[in-house]
Amino acid sequence: MINLILFGPPGAGKGTQSAKIIEKYSLTHISTGDLFRKHLKEGTPLGKLAQDYMSKGNLVPDQLVIDMVDDKIKSSGQIAGIIFDGFPRTTPQAEALDKLLASKNAPIKVLIELVVPEEELKKRLAERAVKENRPDDAKPEVIENRINVYKAETVSVADHYKKLGRYSSIVGVGEIENIFSNLCREIDKSLLL
Repeated sequence: MINLILFGPPGAGKGTQSAKIIEKYSLTHISTGDLFRKHLKEGTPLGKLAQDYMSKGNLVPDQLVIDMVDDKIKSSGQIAGIIFDGFPRTTPQAEALDKLLASKNAPIKVLIELVVPEEELKKRLAERAVKENRPDDAKPEVIENRINVYKAETVSVADHYKKLGRYSSIVGVGEIENIFSNLCREIDKSLLL
């Protein structure tokens, strides 16, 4: 199985590149945002439990998120691998994900970070907010906060996979096809390990 994490700050191009990677490698896409929406909409036991936390304004515990990821993997049948999108967001989540995947003998092969200068991120996020008609997201202070939250809470996930020798990075600026071919090179390299 090819299990990988496409990683980077908001606006790095993860969504654009994920779609291309999924198509080329026939991967299952796991987005925790999608999982939450599915479980809440369907009123599953996991969704009801998550709703209890959310309705009180609390964060959903990591174990509940991991249980949703596990449910998705089990319900996907025979799969070639998984690309994780927007997860894990913290080191404890990465550790819990590693434990879950180890129990399936299918560890994360590589975390690939899309490296993009902060000024470019700010420009992309402002443009995306206009395209998607989300005026609040175009405010400089909102964009700044999203980048700061990423730096404070999420960057440590990359360090976790660096320590495990499962980290790679590429420049996320340039032509979409060039970035994609660089990503594919890193994915293919990880398959040889």
